[in-house]
Amino acid sequence: MLNTDAEGRIVLADGLHYAQRYEPTAVVDLATLTGAVMVALGPHAIGMMGTSQELADRLSEAGETSAERVWQLPLWDEYRDAMKSEIADLKNTGGRFGGAITAGGFLAAFAGEMPWVHLDIAGTAWVERPAKPYQSRGATGVGVRLLTELLRGYLQ
Repeated sequence: MLNTDAEGRIVLADGLHYAQRYEPTAVVDLATLTGAVMVALGPHAIGMMGTSQELADRLSEAGETSAERVWQLPLWDEYRDAMKSEIADLKNTGGRFGGAITAGGFLAAFAGEMPWVHLDIAGTAWVERPAKPYQSRGATGVGVRLLTELLRGYLQ
């Protein structure tokens, strides 16, 4: 545990590991995981990374339909390797650079073989100045329309 302010990813890791026992069709988690995604994408897109390109493509489509757009960030081995530790299996932070992606790399270590995508909503969860007519200042409820649209696609 290198950064106690990155404790949420520990809880998400536990949830991902636990979910594997149910052999889910897909797992999507949403969290205000990193401030780094705010630097990269600002308030206009949700940062997305995961182990299933099919699920990521479905989320991208659902995001365009629901007006809760996602932008896929790479989850290459180099980002996952940044989470390796010299004294433990993993560390909970990979440093300053690529912070949103290395956090996703940490989570990926706990997703196993199940189709998984993480959505970092830190930049979209709160607005100071509403950009859309249905928003008000404050919490946006981001992800509700996106996941509803994703599920509608699964049910058709």
